[in-house]
Amino acid sequence: MLDQLRCVRCRFLLLGLFGVALCQFPPADVRAAKFNRVLDHGDKAPVWNDLPGTDGKKHSLRDLKSADVVVVVFFCNHCPVAKAYEQRLLKLAAATKEQSVQFALISVSRYAADNLDEMKKRAADRNYPFPYLQDASQKLARDYGAYVTPQVFVLDRKRTIAYMGAIDDAMDPDEVTEHYLRDAISAVLSRQSIEVEETKPVGCHIEFD
Repeated sequence: MLDQLRCVRCRFLLLGLFGVALCQFPPADVRAAKFNRVLDHGDKAPVWNDLPGTDGKKHSLRDLKSADVVVVVFFCNHCPVAKAYEQRLLKLAAATKEQSVQFALISVSRYAADNLDEMKKRAADRNYPFPYLQDASQKLARDYGAYVTPQVFVLDRKRTIAYMGAIDDAMDPDEVTEHYLRDAISAVLSRQSIEVEETKPVGCHIEFD
């Protein structure tokens, strides 16, 4: 009888400890972000180190340490959606050049059209004013929870996620009514709260190995 009572007590103890563990360590798929399974607004941005760029140099996030805002764009050559947004990114980068804003385009694509040589050609043809980097391991896209191109992440001065998602609300520039990326950059620079912190990114799906 005594042994049975001890067993019952042990079971209750184990159940109690299990309940505490669940409270302290929620399931991996529990998240606050609506469209990102990895990161949420306010999370620390994953860093990158020594990624090859189209300029022939190796690049790291710390290279942009002087910028008040860093815009990370997962991008690639072949995606028609990325191509449709390319000119808008170039214009926005030019408009914010003197405002301590730095852009970094990153490709994780394994398509032949997106190899580093082809990236170099595109960067040269379009006269990219920002780094265009390759992450052949695809690790960075996984770390950011990126799954389409183009998909953007705005990092504030502390390099936390201030905004993530789409550039705006229409692929056709004449139909745009919401400028999510532009507004997020402006809010961070003016130290104001961002009205829209996350949107659903739309583009070509990244094919992961």
